[in-house]
Amino acid sequence: MADVPVDPELVRTGDFRIRTGLKQTKDLMRLPDPPTAIFACNDGQALGAYWAAEELKLRIPDDLSVIGFDDMPAMRWAIPPLTTIRQPLTEMGQAAATMLLALAEGEQPAQTRVELGTELIVRGSTAPVRLP
Repeated sequence: MADVPVDPELVRTGDFRIRTGLKQTKDLMRLPDPPTAIFACNDGQALGAYWAAEELKLRIPDDLSVIGFDDMPAMRWAIPPLTTIRQPLTEMGQAAATMLLALAEGEQPAQTRVELGTELIVRGSTAPVRLP
């Protein structure tokens, strides 16, 4: 979309746990050219990034911006509050229930794939890009 190349050295995979976010953030920050921002695949891993920042004496968002995904209610109380992507959980549940009811009645669901929009919730864990 933005024609920004992906640096494979900055991509990590994991199990969506806090401890994974902690370990992977510490690994990333040890790189010769560490990132200034981390997008975690869920809010738990983002919390792990917060813990890593604390251990490494990094300030969020001054030294490291962090973005999560899920918008867990407790993350609005993190210090600083976590910027995250909110999923439409109610709509997801409604779509799943509609499909399940159709299947229970022996019918094929009208749709087998549903795409729902997400929403960026900007809070205090992100800062503008710092230019060299």
